[in-house]
Amino acid sequence: MGEKTLMFGLDALWVMLAAVLVIGMQAGFALLEAGSTRMKNSGHVAGKQILSFALASLAFWAFGFAITFGAGNGFIGTEGWFLQEGEGTFDSLSWANVPLALKFLFQLGFAGVSLAIAWGGFAERAKLSVYFVFGTIFTIVIYPVIGHWVWGGGWLGQMGMQDFAGSTVVHLQGAIAALVATVLLGPRIGKFNKDKTPNVIPGHNQVYTVIGGLILWIGWFGFNAGSTMAVGDGFFGYVALTTNLAAAAGAIAAILTAKVLVGKADIPAMVNGVLAALVAITAACAFVEPWAAVIIGAVAGSFTFWTSVYFERKGIDDPIYAFSVHGIAGIIGTISTGFFASPRLVEITGVGKAGLVYGGGFDQLIVQTVGVVGAAIYVAVVSFAILYVMKKTIGLRVTAEQEISGLDISEHGAYGYPEQLDPAYQPKTAAQR
Repeated sequence: MGEKTLMFGLDALWVMLAAVLVIGMQAGFALLEAGSTRMKNSGHVAGKQILSFALASLAFWAFGFAITFGAGNGFIGTEGWFLQEGEGTFDSLSWANVPLALKFLFQLGFAGVSLAIAWGGFAERAKLSVYFVFGTIFTIVIYPVIGHWVWGGGWLGQMGMQDFAGSTVVHLQGAIAALVATVLLGPRIGKFNKDKTPNVIPGHNQVYTVIGGLILWIGWFGFNAGSTMAVGDGFFGYVALTTNLAAAAGAIAAILTAKVLVGKADIPAMVNGVLAALVAITAACAFVEPWAAVIIGAVAGSFTFWTSVYFERKGIDDPIYAFSVHGIAGIIGTISTGFFASPRLVEITGVGKAGLVYGGGFDQLIVQTVGVVGAAIYVAVVSFAILYVMKKTIGLRVTAEQEISGLDISEHGAYGYPEQLDPAYQPKTAAQR
């Protein structure tokens, strides 16, 4: 076996492993979201992860992958429908020396994660039909367009935007869609009092939340390090290092911030701090030194907790704080390379310029800001248009009676915890028997 053939096989194996790790993040989201919501909705919240990934798989195969990576113009890809490859069709991915099928599976995982993030804003009150319609449209019309702008040879990529694994492409997109949904759906019943003060609606299982967070942390090594799509130079190990350091810093910063601001070392806040740090380092992991990764993770973890409290006090009911964890942290991470991108790493990756801290001037910072603003506007406008039309036609929200009884029983006909919630499973007295 020649060296070239061996490296091809190793790269392919690495990308397959990374794809499995990223797709496995769906299990993390299922546990995290189910644990962070109420028992009466747990089966629905967990089950929609399978539904949404199935929808994303088909839609991304048919149209989304071509719009993201297919040859076209600076705004969308126009070739490669149903993964049909021709000469030059997927030149935007020609740098990765692995089969097209593996490129697709790996990138599909990213699209599925972005959609999973969006669902956070729908939690505990959206109709099941909304997931079918919006999930399909998101994977065809929203996610791939920004993906093409940055990764598919589009105008932001041509400007040199640094978003190695998707702080903007994946996380900010999902977070903006979640925020729009949260606003259009309105708060859950009982979330706010008449004087607009919020009530705590705790999740039913903090253990699930923690396990979900740990699964996502592990999956992120596929997410970030896997984006090298090669093993030859070992650079994937460096990306894994910065990713892990940021996550650790985010956990510590978040739990300390919670202790200072609310007087309690809140466990869900710590988990969200990890996730926020991972979101932030996703753009920067290949461009910054380890010390900068720690700073980025700590800032994201701390600031995300503060913003989650702030938005809740402003009347926004975001059940799993999707916009704070994935949106605010996504912005922090994307902008951070404008400050911290190292000349050494910029030369290795060949993307963009060095950051302000290294005397690179404001050029990269401006590019990063333009990317964030452009992506946010597009996703917000298109998401609002789609969801507003759906609200006026098929409706977005279940009835009050269905919401009170829980989506497990009203949408699926069975509780996730029947022994606790279904009267048929309750112990009967002798008289009842």
